[in-house]
Amino acid sequence: MLAVAGGVLLFTGLNARDSITERATELITGRNTEQTTLYVAGGGAALVGGILLALFGGGRGRR
Repeated sequence: MLAVAGGVLLFTGLNARDSITERATELITGRNTEQTTLYVAGGGAALVGGILLALFGGGRGRR
């Protein structure tokens, strides 16, 4: 579930980077908005964490 939520956040953040508002902000300031950065970084971290939990632990059947 964590990997799915991370994937959705990552996808949302990557789509937000292509918006007109984001491009204008990047053109003026030279970087992405804080919200877009948080979506991409948080989504990537949640995706990796979810994959690692699925592979190495977090399941009830291994006790």
